[in-house]
Amino acid sequence: MTSAVEHEQRWERILRLLPFALLVLATVLSVATMPEMGPDALGWRVVFGVLVAVTAVWIWRWMYVYGRPHPVGYIGRTLLAAALTIIHPLFCIFAWIGFLDAFESFRGRGRWVAMAATSLIMAIGQTGGPPPYDSPWQNVALPVLFVVNFGLATLMARYSMHLDAVSQERADTITRLEHALAENARLQERLLAQSRETGVRDERERLAREIHDTIAQSLAGVVAQLQAAEGSADADDVRRRVARATEMARTALVEARRSVQDLSPAELTDVSLADAVATLVASWREDHGIEASFVVVGDPTGLHSEVEATLLRITQEALANVAKHADASRVGVTLTFDEAEVILDVRDDGSGFDPTAPRRSGSFGLGVMRDRAERLAGVFTLEASPGTGTAVSARIPAIARGAA
Repeated sequence: MTSAVEHEQRWERILRLLPFALLVLATVLSVATMPEMGPDALGWRVVFGVLVAVTAVWIWRWMYVYGRPHPVGYIGRTLLAAALTIIHPLFCIFAWIGFLDAFESFRGRGRWVAMAATSLIMAIGQTGGPPPYDSPWQNVALPVLFVVNFGLATLMARYSMHLDAVSQERADTITRLEHALAENARLQERLLAQSRETGVRDERERLAREIHDTIAQSLAGVVAQLQAAEGSADADDVRRRVARATEMARTALVEARRSVQDLSPAELTDVSLADAVATLVASWREDHGIEASFVVVGDPTGLHSEVEATLLRITQEALANVAKHADASRVGVTLTFDEAEVILDVRDDGSGFDPTAPRRSGSFGLGVMRDRAERLAGVFTLEASPGTGTAVSARIPAIARGAA
């Protein structure tokens, strides 16, 4: 960036000095050839010298005092160059400077008028002075040289305009790209912030589900067993219930550790999903004294750990809801293995309920089951009506174990 700025400043200094350099060169050549090509009269030579001095002052005034190209400065300099070229043809060397800043001094058609005026001065100098001419070739050469000068100047101006347009387009593209990169950086920061917030929210929801499905249910079971032991007069029954409560408390502690570490359920550590569900149903039947059956349909296969954990947790929640609300005498759990999906059905013959009725503020289980199924692109359905029992079903894609 610094080198580009320095390069531009160097060119500005050169362009400021160039008119003076051309003025000096044209003056030296004109004076040197004055006897052969210039005026013979002393008066004209004095006028020539005065005009050169006026031209120098004029250039200095508009280049260094005013500081930038201006139509008035351009017109005055061009008239002085024309007058000096008429006095001495070689002074057209200085008139060439008019091609350089015509586009900076004028707008629209004024640019081309300025270019034409400079081309005419150049043609006059190149033909040896202003008409009338003694030679017919000079009369022909004047318009031809004017067309040549104006054509070449126009061609160079068009090319310069093209380069400026390309340069401006590239600059605009770079500016747009910089804006796009800055906006992309802002969006990335925003996405990262949203991602962190989403991660925190997902982790909270996961812990809430895990606590509800495992720890809360185990602690509720502990309370139920201790309450039953407190009201029992049979010492053996009391010891059995206290032992069961102790086992449940230990299970809750293990699940708490696993939930924090986001590990698979303890029930699935060394056994298949079907065996874990069978053990869960048998334990639930023993704890609640309700007839419960478990049936496996199809050939059990190893599934992704998320799928197995989801189906096991849904089974736990469905059975917990039966124990809390259904007042059922019989429960049936079916696990169906298909090529494309695994289907879990839990049905009871309890009191049922109206699914369209407003839910209690503390109701959490049905939403948890639905969320668990939908997180794995599954489907959760509920069938219930007052007096006819309740049936829940979860259909989860059969993602094979080890799949990403």
